[in-house]
Amino acid sequence: MVIIRDEKKIARLRQVGMWANFVGLGVLIAGLILPLIIQNDQILIFQVLAIPVGWLLSQVGIYYTHRFVRDPRPDEVLDESLRKVARNGRLYHYVLPAPHVLLTPAGIIILVAKYQVGNVSYANGRWQQRGVSAVRRLFSQEGLGNPTAEAQRDIQKLVKFLKKHAPQVEEVPVGAMIVFTTKNGGELDVKDAPLPTMHAAKLKGVFKQTTQGAPLPAADYQALQAAFDRSAGKLVAVAA
Repeated sequence: MVIIRDEKKIARLRQVGMWANFVGLGVLIAGLILPLIIQNDQILIFQVLAIPVGWLLSQVGIYYTHRFVRDPRPDEVLDESLRKVARNGRLYHYVLPAPHVLLTPAGIIILVAKYQVGNVSYANGRWQQRGVSAVRRLFSQEGLGNPTAEAQRDIQKLVKFLKKHAPQVEEVPVGAMIVFTTKNGGELDVKDAPLPTMHAAKLKGVFKQTTQGAPLPAADYQALQAAFDRSAGKLVAVAA
């Protein structure tokens, strides 16, 4: 497997996450403590503004921290899960319109990485997350959201990219998988989910079962690789 990763982008967004956390926490603390020390109308106005601003900054920090600061990062977990089974694949991280894209001889797979912990279920068209306290939801992780809709948006963006950068490829099988990357993050009850959904530890097995299609025509595969590699620019491809 070959991995192409935008390390500079990761480093830049890591700094954004760390600074947003630091500044957000500082603003929150100042908004809570200063009114106890200095009592006047201006300080009260500062408190009213500081608490929501500090919280918003902390949410920005949470978003970037879980993607670019935590160890291992989601992209690194995907690398480890796929390196032995996607031997002929090319895995692009933070290079294309979707964050994690695997190009295989049989087509394209978008990997929607979810770090959230707790027990996750899918039923009747709805995703639910249980077993996570309200405090943790508020201050240490963003909500689960709708992974299906997230995958569909990524597919649409990538298809639009391909129409522009590889117009000679008329039909490309573009699929998606939802992968929970936190070890021991909770239970999944997602047998009815519209897309393959699994913990990273089971990605290897699911990948083997779902990527047995006929190979793309050689010309189409080469056109896709060329389009993706042009988007990567001078990024170094690393053999895994």
